[in-house]
Amino acid sequence: MPHHSKLFAFSLYSLSVTFVPSVALAQTEAADEARQETVIVTGIRQAYQGDFESLETPQSDFVIDAEDIATAGAIDLTQALDLSASVARQNNFGGLWNSFALRGFVGDANLPSNYLVNGFNAGRGFAGPRDLSGIESVEVLKGPRAALYGRGEPGGTINLVTKRPKFNTTGGVNVTAGSFDFYRLDGDWTGPLSTDVALRIVGFFEDAGSFRNHVETNKLGLYPSIVVNINPTTQFLYELEHTKQEIPFDRGVVAVDNKLGAIPIETFLGEPGNGPMDAEVTGHQFELQSEINENWSSLIGATLRSTSLEGYDTAATLSGSRQFLFLDKENLSRERRFRKYDAEYSVIRGEISGKVYSGNVLHRIMLGADFDSFENDQIFLRERGRSIQLGEVATNAAVAERLQVINIENPEYGRFRLPDPLSKLSDQVETQQSLGIFVQDQISFNEQFDLRIGLRFDDYSNKLVDRKPPDEDTITKQSATQVSPQFGVVFRSSEFVSIYAAYGENFRPLSGGLDPNTAKSMEAGVKFQLFEDKLIGGATIFQVQQGNISTFDQDGEPTALGEAESMGLEFDLNSQMIKNTELRLSFAFVDAKTKNDFNDVDFNSEIPTGQRMLNIPKQQLSLQIVRNFDDQDLPLLVGGGLLHVGERLGQFGDFFGPGSGDFELPSYSIVNLFAEYEVNRAVKLRADIKNLFDEVHYTNSYASLWVLPGDPQSFSLSAAFSF
Repeated sequence: MPHHSKLFAFSLYSLSVTFVPSVALAQTEAADEARQETVIVTGIRQAYQGDFESLETPQSDFVIDAEDIATAGAIDLTQALDLSASVARQNNFGGLWNSFALRGFVGDANLPSNYLVNGFNAGRGFAGPRDLSGIESVEVLKGPRAALYGRGEPGGTINLVTKRPKFNTTGGVNVTAGSFDFYRLDGDWTGPLSTDVALRIVGFFEDAGSFRNHVETNKLGLYPSIVVNINPTTQFLYELEHTKQEIPFDRGVVAVDNKLGAIPIETFLGEPGNGPMDAEVTGHQFELQSEINENWSSLIGATLRSTSLEGYDTAATLSGSRQFLFLDKENLSRERRFRKYDAEYSVIRGEISGKVYSGNVLHRIMLGADFDSFENDQIFLRERGRSIQLGEVATNAAVAERLQVINIENPEYGRFRLPDPLSKLSDQVETQQSLGIFVQDQISFNEQFDLRIGLRFDDYSNKLVDRKPPDEDTITKQSATQVSPQFGVVFRSSEFVSIYAAYGENFRPLSGGLDPNTAKSMEAGVKFQLFEDKLIGGATIFQVQQGNISTFDQDGEPTALGEAESMGLEFDLNSQMIKNTELRLSFAFVDAKTKNDFNDVDFNSEIPTGQRMLNIPKQQLSLQIVRNFDDQDLPLLVGGGLLHVGERLGQFGDFFGPGSGDFELPSYSIVNLFAEYEVNRAVKLRADIKNLFDEVHYTNSYASLWVLPGDPQSFSLSAAFSF
């Protein structure tokens, strides 16, 4: 057993021996009722968060609950995150993973954006886009959280809270059909197996076409979980996650002379003959929660998660010397790639939380330790042909086949034999391990003034084995320690309003042997809960400084970009001031720029200080309105949403030489509508219209040749049956 694992195992043993007393099983009816009440309390506790009301925390959070997810018609994580203006879409690897930026920053460009599931790191593998089946709520935890969570994204943390077993029997099935041959089935059942054991089974199946030609997806997911009340104060929980997805790799459309709209958004520029990419995940979570006494509780947990991604794609080459499109504006040079990515993720954690008094001063304390290991095994093959020689034209059959040329206005698929075998570009396995110890104390001096102090220590190691050399493996090792502090103050100006300020530091290990990405953040804000919680919201100003940002070099290897800074303000509001009407508003202004010159090797360009960050709009707005007609004895919900995203930088550097201008993604505004009618207590019918005005828009890009268009106008009908 590695040294880290032994040390952590000892820490968990010490916690369990010291703080988890054994309690005899209750036999009386009164004890059974007490057990049910205790289960309700422990069942909703989230790791690393403690027991705090929103107005007590020196942080800005945005919670997207089950009702918000349902009314917005969100079925995947990206759609849910659109409800928070602080989150911006990023290059999503041809539709194969989740990628997002919080407050202007994304973490490791070589991996999916990390997210947590019930406090466990879970997003760094290659399982495909995260579906929301099995998810109760999505928490957008803004600002650095490394003082508790450890490794994370520089602008904040996304935490998914799963649907967990209940001791009252409920269930339901939802069937949906929509535009572009979209079909989906969701199921959810929970109930007791005995007085002390409850089960929940959630699952989905999706078979969908797309507005994109030759893009069809097939997805299947199953999320069973079980809870066992060991005694009135101790609860054990197990959750399984298993999904399989078949998704064609799709880099989207191209811009010609930096201008979008040259080809329809439906045009597919890959090769259907490659077939889909296969993504799969199997994950296990275990938690043991215990109420030690009325003031103290403990939580011990572990997760094991295996993911895989495998398949071929053909996409536009970003090598300017090989790209015919820059010469004739008509023929696109492409390259074929093969990827086999496997990842193993394991996390063990233990924490205790509680409160003690020192005179009249209240201390609410959390302390604990965690250990995680991430093994990233990648095989990457490619064939892209040699550079274009003087006088060569795309109409020459031999030249066209060598560069897998496709006419963007009249694509002909299967014209050439798909290159095989491919050259090995990368063959490596990387293992990142970290042991962390954390403590946080929120000190309440009186009913108005709180001080939060937190500190986390991480011992981090990285081992990279390069299997590409012909003779023997090349092994690179590095290790480091990281101290992540946080400080915050909260002033309750009244029972309903608080003012806060906070400072925190963050770090995130990077793949490829790079030094960790680091961040420092300052923020200040006001929160309010007015008119008996009918008006809830807050405003925040922030500044984030980030160092050692990663990107790719021209051979697909990771490299450091440098430093950047993000400044801005956020405003979130939830209003029920109008009878039977709920309004939810989220607005963010973010100014994110580089702080140093750097060479972008993808485009062989020198990028000056002050360059905007990719895919980050300065303004973003999300608005949701829902009207309930119960007051008119009509079982009807009607609602709509507006998403406005400002202009964004679409690529670093410029293929066309200095002075030809940046590539921009235009701003867009999307309106969605829905209506839901309750036929009876067991049946609900719903209709959705997405992108009501059929606005052509582009959600993200990596370069002018890899631009992902957004969905056009679409319709769907669904029926929900509950029992």
